[in-house]
Amino acid sequence: MDKYAYLLGIYLGDGCVSPVSDPGKQVWALRIFCADAYPGLIDECVEAVRAIRPDNRIRLLPLTGCTEVNSHSKHWPCLLPQHGPGRKHDRPISLEAWQRDAVSEYTENFVRGLIHSDGSRSTNRVRHRLKSGDRWYEYPRYFFTNESTDIMRLFTDALDLLGIEWKRSNRNNISIAKKGAVARLDEFVGPKY
Repeated sequence: MDKYAYLLGIYLGDGCVSPVSDPGKQVWALRIFCADAYPGLIDECVEAVRAIRPDNRIRLLPLTGCTEVNSHSKHWPCLLPQHGPGRKHDRPISLEAWQRDAVSEYTENFVRGLIHSDGSRSTNRVRHRLKSGDRWYEYPRYFFTNESTDIMRLFTDALDLLGIEWKRSNRNNISIAKKGAVARLDEFVGPKY
């Protein structure tokens, strides 16, 4: 279930489940869009899909600036019951009891998947004006951005489970900037690659 928690995170950020060709066949495509700038994340996504559905073929479809990780199965709606018509931020998103159990047990993997899809690690640079001249202070921070208030809540609930301090920067952005919190995320997330 550790790979499932990661897959759930990247699916909630950059994925969808949609019907394939004839709806009567009830075959679904899991489609996760990964930026080409981070080939390591594409590999991790493929590894997670393969761990959950080892007998299914995985396709890498090149698109402009990204690669679609694609896998067909009749089981995706059961494995990812958050699928549905329209955009995720226009409809309620909640986890089933068995998904909550997976997230509780593998919280780090879930957070990692969410940050790999809709997060970033950057260096914040602050200028202090002093009589002796400007002085710069730099520190690392993580951001998570998503339009769905439900997905934002799932992210912050997971951070709370891990004891990681966070702040809401605005309606769709979570900031993790305290030194200890960033160090804790660095233990299992780190920069995208």
